[in-house]
Amino acid sequence: MRVFLDANVLFSAAYRRDAELRKLWKLPNVNLVTSLYAVEEARRNLDAQEQIKDLEVLLQDIEVTVAAPEDRPLALAQKLSDKDRPILLAAIAARATHLLTGDTKDFGSLYRKTVEDVLILPPAEFFSLFS
Repeated sequence: MRVFLDANVLFSAAYRRDAELRKLWKLPNVNLVTSLYAVEEARRNLDAQEQIKDLEVLLQDIEVTVAAPEDRPLALAQKLSDKDRPILLAAIAARATHLLTGDTKDFGSLYRKTVEDVLILPPAEFFSLFS
């Protein structure tokens, strides 16, 4: 499985060392992937130097895509904001099987839907299915 992590998942995992999300890094047969865009957003929102250092440690075990994906029409995701489209496009470009995001406001209508082979889930639901 290739699991793409949205910025809010990266942020939450780095924000608290006891965050449940850190279990993602220990799941067997799961390759974590994210984009430079998501990393930069998570880093911008972290306040403490210790949290930024934790993010850097977590990123050592994640494939980070650096190329910006090509913007194109996405049938199910037309209502995504300009800040969220690059996340979904990067997940598609990275050939992720899943996109994990806690962003219920922008991605909530896409939860449990597959957009170009990427199943969008909240992290808790992913854990209930695969841990």
